[in-house]
Amino acid sequence: MGDGAEDRGNALYGPQPDVAGASGYPDAPPRVGFFTDTSVCIGCKACEVACKEWNAIPADGLALTGMSYDNTRGLGADAWRHVAFVEQRGPFGGPEPSAAQDDAGDVDVFTAAARISPASPDGGTGLRWLMASDVCKHCTHAACLDVCPTGSLFRTEFGTVVVQEDICNGCGYCVPACPYGVIDRREDDGRVWKCTLCYDRLGVGLEPACATSCPTDSIQFGPLEELRERARARVAQLHAAGATDARLYGESPDDGVGGAGAFFLLLDEPEVYGLPPDPVVTTRDLPAMWRQAALAAVSLTALAAGSFARRRR
Repeated sequence: MGDGAEDRGNALYGPQPDVAGASGYPDAPPRVGFFTDTSVCIGCKACEVACKEWNAIPADGLALTGMSYDNTRGLGADAWRHVAFVEQRGPFGGPEPSAAQDDAGDVDVFTAAARISPASPDGGTGLRWLMASDVCKHCTHAACLDVCPTGSLFRTEFGTVVVQEDICNGCGYCVPACPYGVIDRREDDGRVWKCTLCYDRLGVGLEPACATSCPTDSIQFGPLEELRERARARVAQLHAAGATDARLYGESPDDGVGGAGAFFLLLDEPEVYGLPPDPVVTTRDLPAMWRQAALAAVSLTALAAGSFARRRR
């Protein structure tokens, strides 16, 4: 492979340094994306509200699910942002609230609450909340885009992946193709919908609505390479403070999707947040599959020809 081909990267998997250029934008601006620092997410859901208001997304999640404060459960056609609430009990240090019982066995909730201290490097507490605002990953190698038969899904000059709802025919091929389970069909019209990273706002120099509304700067928007540098520095800072479980998810160009355009800083394993531990673009093996299919077709043709020749004799 020549140097030019190496610079362009592989079309289906692996690092791709120039995503927009590979999609036909020779003079594209730097690729942009999201860095979500879950260590400072407070679960306010401002991002969910801002996303719905700006994009005129139908209301959903109006009924309690019985899953803590998580009333939307996950991403979907009517939930382009989803704030996960994960309540954990564990050996974080400090006494359990059940220790605050009187002689009659009743729990004094005020005393119990006072015994719970913030997590710290030397132990933390017996209870903690993990909160994270999930969104479409805008993958470097987007299987949803690869399998779309109408061109409804396309790569923008900013490196993001957008659905053109007026072209979508509702075939649904993209839904199982997404390794994150992000894209979904809307029940009332059958078409698919997902985060556009506010493509209309980017075109006029504005930030996405969710990032603008985040009060703690948990959702950070900007050039992807700058965000990766900032994220690595933040992980180092947390490790120095004793939060050794802090890790990045989706930032590496060497992962199964070539690196995500929206990546995260997590404080626990990805599965805890409802994220796949090792996502792989589902179209990665298409060339090998087509080769195997062609080999099978040639073999069947040869067998049929051989059987026909024997019959004539």
